[in-house]
Amino acid sequence: MKIVFMGTPAYATEILKALLKEEGIEILTVFTQPDKKAGRKMILTPPHIKSYIKENGIDIPIYQPESLKDEESYEIIKSLNPDFIIVAAYGQILPKNILDISVCINLHASILPKYRGASPIQSAILNGDEFTGVTAMLMDEGLDRGDMLSFSYTKIGDKNVVKLFEELSKMAGELTVDTLKNFDRLKPIKQLDALASYAKKIVKEDGLIEFSDASLIYRKFKAFYLWPGIFLKSGLKLKDLEVAKRDGEYNRGEILSIEDERCIVVGCKRGAIKIFRLQPPSKREMGAVEYIRGKRLKVGDYLS
Repeated sequence: MKIVFMGTPAYATEILKALLKEEGIEILTVFTQPDKKAGRKMILTPPHIKSYIKENGIDIPIYQPESLKDEESYEIIKSLNPDFIIVAAYGQILPKNILDISVCINLHASILPKYRGASPIQSAILNGDEFTGVTAMLMDEGLDRGDMLSFSYTKIGDKNVVKLFEELSKMAGELTVDTLKNFDRLKPIKQLDALASYAKKIVKEDGLIEFSDASLIYRKFKAFYLWPGIFLKSGLKLKDLEVAKRDGEYNRGEILSIEDERCIVVGCKRGAIKIFRLQPPSKREMGAVEYIRGKRLKVGDYLS
């Protein structure tokens, strides 16, 4: 079974790892995004999947086209004559001429048609869903709209985006192998567009919070743990917290109590949160109690 693989982040790397372990599956080449400048120093950084291949001495050609619409990408894939094209968080839309080369299967990190688009894992956490999962789907020219082949589910519980990302990545690898092995026996299921929802690309401003609802703040904290984090208008970042009370009405941002020298309890319009660690703008991360003492704040004062 000959595979052309397309993917960019760690999620894609885990799927590639699962495929590389399987006898009878040959990875012909990997397509991934171009190296990009990252961090404060804007250092040119390769995609996660490229780093993994290079660091482990894996003999697979890597292509990093700016766009799949160029003729070279099409000719490369067509000449390889793959049985399948597997796509996992690649970051580009596949044009029709490539979709027509072979069966294209996308591993999307949601239970479709829910959360089509860029941030399905974060969206499931933000909305307080009980379950999420991975869908293997046939690709068409739409955004995550193709017929569904197979699914894997997991309970979200109290997992943040990092833990859920790791779990779904491993599930996606197993699901990919299972889907390929059983492809001829699977019956595609059309998505019901009326039930579809979209997960937009996350921007830094999404991390801005007000002391409105304790449960929502906690869900944002879990969803945006990797990036952009959560922060107040002042730029103060909340680095570690949990829900103290889900209900009850309090003054927004009021320091209600100091608990065991470990955390402060801050009121919200609905509920209250325990804050363990904070980071002021352009300063080091510190304990919340240390921070309010440095600011000479006490119970009854306002963090915001």
